[in-house]
Amino acid sequence: EINKPSSVILNGGNKDLFISDKNYEWDFKSPLKIVTHHWGGNHMKGFDVYEKLDKYLSDINFRKKFNFTYIGNLPKNFRFINTKHINPLSGKELADELSKHHIYLTASINEPAGMHHIEGALSGLPLVFRKSGALPEYCSNYGIEFMNDNFLPALEKISYQYPELKKRLSKYPHTSDKMASEYINLFEKILENRSNYLNNRKLFRNPLKLFLNILFM
Repeated sequence: EINKPSSVILNGGNKDLFISDKNYEWDFKSPLKIVTHHWGGNHMKGFDVYEKLDKYLSDINFRKKFNFTYIGNLPKNFRFINTKHINPLSGKELADELSKHHIYLTASINEPAGMHHIEGALSGLPLVFRKSGALPEYCSNYGIEFMNDNFLPALEKISYQYPELKKRLSKYPHTSDKMASEYINLFEKILENRSNYLNNRKLFRNPLKLFLNILFM
């Protein structure tokens, strides 16, 4: 088998726009402010969890501990009752709004990468994230994981680990600068090895040549 070169480059956010120093830190007295944002209004973005959290907020004792803001589009005919809903934001407006909260929640299902949780983390918000798709790859060590729609234990746990996670977020690595640098390095490497890649491509186009090449390796 011929080894095929491969690279994995993770998404990164704009650290000059989403700034952790602007974040309103939790005082451990007022309700913990939870936020999420999605441009797409598909149910797979985590609306089973967001709807469940909205229902929990009907309880006055729960509202003394938490509140929830959703920024973005909603599924058709979906309405929140106890959640603050803000229409989609971008740029500085989005960064400013995220910074007003304490915790970032993402319940996306099978998210291949995404930017929303990265922007939340760069804004200084510890993460509560679903164990699904690429979320653990981006969010582990910077928040608390939950399975399926069982997010309440994670919310309780993060309220105790808030200072530690907040401190870790100062070193959150997934920035656009890092991502761009890795792409440039990859392109330079491809150009340096262009002849080898072209030769391999020619081999795959000629099955007999490929077979002989493997046979006499």
